[in-house]
Amino acid sequence: MKVKWRQHEMILAAAIFIMICGGYVWNMMHLSPETVNTHYANVFKERHVPFSLYRNVIFPDAIIIVAIYTAYFILNLFTIPRLLFPPKFEAGTSKISVSFSKIKVKGLAKNLIKNYLWLFIQLVLIIFVLGVVFDVATYLRQEWQFHYPGFSIFFNPDNQNSQLSLAAGFFAAIMLIVVYSLYVLLRECIIYFIQVSKQHAYNTLICNKVTGFTLQFVCIPVFLTSFNIIHEANFYLGYLLVIPAIFAMFISNVYWLFPKKGDANFFSRKIIIPLLSTSFVYAIPLVVFVHEEMLIAFIYSWALQLFVVTPLTWWYYKTYEDKILQLRIVEKQLVKSKADIQFLRSQINPHFLFNVLNTLYGAALQENASVTAEGIQKLGDMMRFMLHENNMDFIDMHKEVNYLCDYIALQRLRTQSSADIIIEDNISDADCNHKIAPMLLIPFVENAFKHGISLKEKSWIKIKLECTATDIAFEVRNSMHEKNNNDPEKERSGIGFKNVLERLKLIYPGRFQISVNGDGKEFYVQLSIQP
Repeated sequence: MKVKWRQHEMILAAAIFIMICGGYVWNMMHLSPETVNTHYANVFKERHVPFSLYRNVIFPDAIIIVAIYTAYFILNLFTIPRLLFPPKFEAGTSKISVSFSKIKVKGLAKNLIKNYLWLFIQLVLIIFVLGVVFDVATYLRQEWQFHYPGFSIFFNPDNQNSQLSLAAGFFAAIMLIVVYSLYVLLRECIIYFIQVSKQHAYNTLICNKVTGFTLQFVCIPVFLTSFNIIHEANFYLGYLLVIPAIFAMFISNVYWLFPKKGDANFFSRKIIIPLLSTSFVYAIPLVVFVHEEMLIAFIYSWALQLFVVTPLTWWYYKTYEDKILQLRIVEKQLVKSKADIQFLRSQINPHFLFNVLNTLYGAALQENASVTAEGIQKLGDMMRFMLHENNMDFIDMHKEVNYLCDYIALQRLRTQSSADIIIEDNISDADCNHKIAPMLLIPFVENAFKHGISLKEKSWIKIKLECTATDIAFEVRNSMHEKNNNDPEKERSGIGFKNVLERLKLIYPGRFQISVNGDGKEFYVQLSIQP
């Protein structure tokens, strides 16, 4: 499920543009000569300035409408997407910093400069075009003010007559872009926090409900005003106050209050007190435009929220209860189960098993049976850990450490014939009395052996684990080697790495820091967990 705020906004903008254009054409076709003279022509005739409905009214209005919508379209199709989707980074409580070689840094800086320079040029061009359009429209709509000998579009201090203020058009264009930019900033911040929230799908559903409602809510009065169907201001005031209050009650009940009920009675304090409080608050806007008998009007509006809106929202909630509860309560368990299953699949890697078995077979031919037996025993311990301990939510730290040590020992067995491969481990669980999610550390070690070992170049892997009363500090360093262009693993980040980040966010929200760095020669990961 994706947040549809941007899509709904684009649909809303297109709908408003079409309705305004259609309504404008409709109204212009039904203008009487008396209305044209009263609203537009008389001020021209009084100053003996030629008047044309198309030149002085329709054309200026049309170019403003088209220019604003075109600017919006360009911003959302070309400019904003390039700002919103820079090189990806991991969000949340984790802190990930990536270092590059000097050449890569220079190349990245050059690309960033080119990218943002082009964005700046786009904004300047949009502001310039909008400013020109606003000034041209102002001149044509108010040509009667500027139709005199010696008129200049530039300010003339020697001429006290009316002058066209060019700066006003450009200032209006700048303010329009600034206001919309602030709105986009707010929109993207909200979308970001929705995407990184624990209940991503549930919050996304609520956001899509709100933006979908806003789309319909705005379209109705725009349509009515564009075609002059309803003129009464009280109707629009009531619409503006009543409908959002009812929708807020709907969202509050269906997606917040009712899911909290659980097995409790509907008329329990757990439900009744919040229901009375929220309905009281949402009833206030319904009586803002009532000046007489306000108390009675408020009681009626409160009763509307309690005895009409609440039963309807309860019916809606019971109809879609399974889906709502699944997204609100079960989503976290579903995400965790999916992550664990994917993680287990990533760990039971047949290539790794085949490599180990081949190594053990070679060792059996070259060495005594004790080495082979030791390797088989460690492999059995690892398989037993993966099949049993991995099903638990948390395990003792020493079990995770034993698994790490068995894995490193098997890798040493595989690489011991090469003097250019150095494997150092400083793993101590003396003070590790914590519990940890199983198989949380091993992916970083797997990636180190997978990407850090070369049989042709000097290679090294350094692993360090320390525990304190409050923290688990883990560090893995490995050499880096240029991969062949046809290597299918060249662009991959490693086994289970992305999955580990998701598990960290899910299991230790706000209680972990991770840093991933590489300088072209050495790659290292530093992880700190507060279990």
